[in-house]
Amino acid sequence: MIKALLFDLDDTLLWDKKSVQESFKATCELAEKRYGIDPLLLEEKVRKNAQMLYASYDTYNYTQMIGINPFEGLWGNFTDEGEAFRRLKEIVPGYRKESWTRGLKDMGINDSEFGHQLAEAFPVARIENAFVFEETFNVLDQLKGDYKLLLLTNGSPELQQTKLSITPELSPYFDHVIISGAFGKGKPDPSIFDHALELLSVRRDEVMMIGDNLLTDILGAARAGITSVWVNRNGKKVNEVVPDYEIASLEELFSIVDKGNQLG
Repeated sequence: MIKALLFDLDDTLLWDKKSVQESFKATCELAEKRYGIDPLLLEEKVRKNAQMLYASYDTYNYTQMIGINPFEGLWGNFTDEGEAFRRLKEIVPGYRKESWTRGLKDMGINDSEFGHQLAEAFPVARIENAFVFEETFNVLDQLKGDYKLLLLTNGSPELQQTKLSITPELSPYFDHVIISGAFGKGKPDPSIFDHALELLSVRRDEVMMIGDNLLTDILGAARAGITSVWVNRNGKKVNEVVPDYEIASLEELFSIVDKGNQLG
């Protein structure tokens, strides 16, 4: 019998990829107005430089373990407790400015002051561009009350809470919210899943994990002995990680939960 459901946040309930894309669009259009350059090409250059810079810092291994990506580094403040977050907070201002300045330079524009302006504009745009998948609230409305719901998300507590604060309708659906940066380890480490089971007071066979990422949500659930449901909206191919179930829409979750109840 299924008693509880664990949900990933980014690109499972929140449409984070669209939020990032629209934020880049708004910011790069400022450069188009100033210098007449192609905003899409600038975005490509900034993304590339951000990823390279991000991987060069001594915080990289930690951000990989907790699950903080380079584009979150372009707008997160990392005011969380702990030495690693303090280091991130130190790095971030220079990282943002350098990512944008190098992107401009790759376009033939040497203007670090404007790079700084773009670096300051991106976080503002990201706050203004919060997107939730159309199906999210309808599905949660139907599940709430019948099942315990827990949000299990990788990332910085400050950043993930910011995402929740700009979509305030989401948090009330959940009995618990676990953020990897506060727990100390992220998905796919099985310990964070064990922590979720303890909070919910349920057994492994009474839970399903729903998420879009094979290497964190699905692999972590498998390692923890929990049934996994892969939300594959874009028709991606399965890699070496194979989910128990695959859906193209959250609306398909109901039949899978019903099947789990019948098996139970």
